[in-house]
Amino acid sequence: MPNNIFKGLGIALITPFTQSGEVDYPALKKLVEYQIDNGADFLCILATTGEAPCLTEEEKNKITELIKDVNRGRVKILKYCGGNNTRAVIDEIKRTDWSGIDGILSICPYYNKPSQEGLYQHFKAIAEVSPLPLVLYNVPGRTGVNMKAETTLRLAHDFPNIVAVKEASGSLEQVDEIIKGKPDNFDVISGDDALTFSMVASGAAGVISVIGNALPKQFSRMIRLEFNGEYEAARKIHHKFTELYNLLFVDGNPAGCKALLSDMGFIENILRLPLVPSTIKTRDRMAEILKELRI
Repeated sequence: MPNNIFKGLGIALITPFTQSGEVDYPALKKLVEYQIDNGADFLCILATTGEAPCLTEEEKNKITELIKDVNRGRVKILKYCGGNNTRAVIDEIKRTDWSGIDGILSICPYYNKPSQEGLYQHFKAIAEVSPLPLVLYNVPGRTGVNMKAETTLRLAHDFPNIVAVKEASGSLEQVDEIIKGKPDNFDVISGDDALTFSMVASGAAGVISVIGNALPKQFSRMIRLEFNGEYEAARKIHHKFTELYNLLFVDGNPAGCKALLSDMGFIENILRLPLVPSTIKTRDRMAEILKELRI
């Protein structure tokens, strides 16, 4: 029975673009090195924050190979493979070269809004063909459907290769219910930076973080302090980020994160349509907070 290996600080990796709109591979390489050197425990690649729906298959393959080459096995890699067509997800899993990848992140089907039984059957079908540990992704704000704790627990108990859920329901009550009833090999991972402090305090194994793209050292330290039971010190770091959590998402994700990384000199502040950059007001306030954090 595999145990969850995705613990601590996971980075929901962005995809940098050049001014002309092409993938900026040198910037991506620099960013991956920065995150690994500053406390990232694993990388979550080609998912929502990475603007995966707007990348071509060729770009995704090239990004994957670059990340593997830069990483050189130093941290675990969790790669996204999901959708709202179960058969298509299964086909993609079967035809993908998973060498150098440690797990698969798969989202609840979006738009078609399946029932709880439909969610169970979707992930059952994926678990039966997955060659790697599977992390479920519950994010009702994007999918239009919440996978209830009872469905998550049913999957966790029925399929040993389903090792975790990235929980972004926003419900701490639901998180507690999952943690209370889960098998030993299964973990809850926070999918919401703002709730990570509370979720880790309740027993979550870590986070797949957006803010970690820009501030991995600080966010990693908060989580490690919590793991050590040093909650007061961790809470101080959490409170420093309170306003930043909101600003990162007010204009959509990853617009806020890209604005922050651009201000830090890592990337150009470029997104692919239909996403657009953060407003000047948001960028200016984030820049002020960044200066305060540096002080």
